[in-house]
Amino acid sequence: MVQLAGRFRFILPSTFSAGWKGDPMKNAALKVLATAAFATIAATSAFAADMAPRYTKAPPPVVEVWNWTGFYIGGNVGYSWGRSNTTLTFYDTVTGAALVLPPGSFPGSKFNMDGAIAGGQIGYNWQSSNWVFGLEADLQWSDEKGSARYLCAATAIGGVCLPGLTVLPPGATGTAVAYDQKLEWFGTARGRAGVSVTPQTLLYVTGGLAYGSIKTTAAIAGFNAQGVAIGAVGSNTDTRVGWTVGAGAEFMFNRNWSGKIEYLYMDLGNFNIANFTLAPLAPIGVRVSSNFTDHIARVGINYRWGGPVVAKY
Repeated sequence: MVQLAGRFRFILPSTFSAGWKGDPMKNAALKVLATAAFATIAATSAFAADMAPRYTKAPPPVVEVWNWTGFYIGGNVGYSWGRSNTTLTFYDTVTGAALVLPPGSFPGSKFNMDGAIAGGQIGYNWQSSNWVFGLEADLQWSDEKGSARYLCAATAIGGVCLPGLTVLPPGATGTAVAYDQKLEWFGTARGRAGVSVTPQTLLYVTGGLAYGSIKTTAAIAGFNAQGVAIGAVGSNTDTRVGWTVGAGAEFMFNRNWSGKIEYLYMDLGNFNIANFTLAPLAPIGVRVSSNFTDHIARVGINYRWGGPVVAKY
């Protein structure tokens, strides 16, 4: 057994150590070996103590980057406040000449055409930095409708508004027209341009083509030359093309769904409607000219292909 500094002991087998007793050279060699072993153990312990602790690196954070780029499809509901500016021209069906109306007549009127709307839209957005550009088309069902009443007033003997009459029938006021108009459906094809004011909120302006179907129904009532009450009913449907402008806001709920609120002004322009007459019972008729404009407010929801992209930083 060899003891160094009273701290470490090396125990040798008895047979091995017995051979070393009384031999100074062997005892010296044994001490050298023990000292070397002690130095190796001490150096290893010191190196282990000086090593820096090892740490596990945290995973990078996952951040959602919202993006408006992609196709979308959706639906909407709303309400429209339409306005029809309609003028009737009473004319002689024999000569085609417009009648000079007597006092008391009212051949023109503006009337409201209000009603609910519902429909769907499809489109595509492209985003660059905070700017968003896109195209959208929509098709709408409409319950917008309105009506007005017009009169070609009679004189004491009938006059131009009751041609052929020499005696005015009791209660006769002239040739009257009851006029009804309805926007049956409409659609738009528009460009959109906006800015993403927050990652999930888009403000935009929009404008482009508008088109729609307007149905007109007229009932005309008067008297023939014998003083007998007569009448006729006719209708006409006209598909018009015009323009629209507006603005809106859209908000992303999650990766695929967004909601919007939108206002559009639509103008389907001026158009002439088919004639309505009492001929051949009486030589009088009306030509109709209309201009239709509309204020549209609606809310919608879109399903999007694309949405926010998951990015690592």
